[in-house]
Amino acid sequence: MMRISAGISLLFLCLSCYNVERNCNDFKNGTFEFDYTIDGQEKTGRFTREGDLNIDYYEGKVDSSSVRWINDCEFILKKINPKTMSEKEAIHMKILSTSNDSYTFEYQLAVKKANKPLQVERGVARKIN
Repeated sequence: MMRISAGISLLFLCLSCYNVERNCNDFKNGTFEFDYTIDGQEKTGRFTREGDLNIDYYEGKVDSSSVRWINDCEFILKKINPKTMSEKEAIHMKILSTSNDSYTFEYQLAVKKANKPLQVERGVARKIN
C-alpha cells in the first residue's frame, strides 16, 4: 500500500511540474490557416489579424470582426457587419498552447445563453505569414 501511495505521489509531482508553452504574443498579428469540416467535407479557412481587426476568408467570402484582447492569450471577436442574429453574438477565443508556427485554441460564445449548455470547440491555427 505504501508503494502505491509513493508511486501516485511521484506521478502527481511530475505532472504538476509540466507547463504548457504559451507564447501568445507571437500570434497576435499575422495570417493564419485552419482546417474545419462542414457536412463531412474537409476545408481550409484563412484569416488575417492585425491590431484590433480580424479578416476571415472562407468559401469565397470575406468577413471582418473586431478584436478586443482580454489578456495576452484571450480575446473577444465580434462581427463588424453582422447579417444574422447569430452573427451578432461575440465569440470568446482562448489560446491554449503554442508551438513555433501554430497554436491550439478553444472558442465559445462570449455570453452564455439561458437554458442552453455552453458549447466549447477546439482547433489549431497555423501561422503562414
